[in-house]
Amino acid sequence: MVNQVQFREARITDLNTIVKMLADDDLGASRERYESPVPSSYSNAFESINKDPNNTLLLALLNDEIVGVLQLTFIPNLTYQGSWRSMIEGVRVSTKFRSKGIGQSLIQEAIRQSKAQGCRMVQLTTDKTRPDAIRFYESLGFISSHEGMKLHL
Repeated sequence: MVNQVQFREARITDLNTIVKMLADDDLGASRERYESPVPSSYSNAFESINKDPNNTLLLALLNDEIVGVLQLTFIPNLTYQGSWRSMIEGVRVSTKFRSKGIGQSLIQEAIRQSKAQGCRMVQLTTDKTRPDAIRFYESLGFISSHEGMKLHL
């Protein structure tokens, strides 16, 4: 199945499916608002992401069905001698396709695109209440090197 996964950038017509995936887990259910049509806050965010050449919503597809999504952001930095890095956020795989290698393929594609962009590192955060996600990212070579902090506004 993994070798059949294809990737493409999200289109506005994909937004309903993306938001549904984002809302379909314990944490997402408490912070996302899935309804059809999706609230305008999502389409406004999509348009901002879509217009920014350093941002992309990367989709994983099986037989033209969207089965995974992540946001990939390229960030210029002064650190590491002025190199670029990428940030992976909002990773979701459709519930019925989890544990089938889709997430691994999606992250590997994000890493491939980061290398192609000339990034020196790829970073991501995952919620501390998700031990399976932490193990998953560690299995792909990510290390817990920093303590992440957030301030919700």
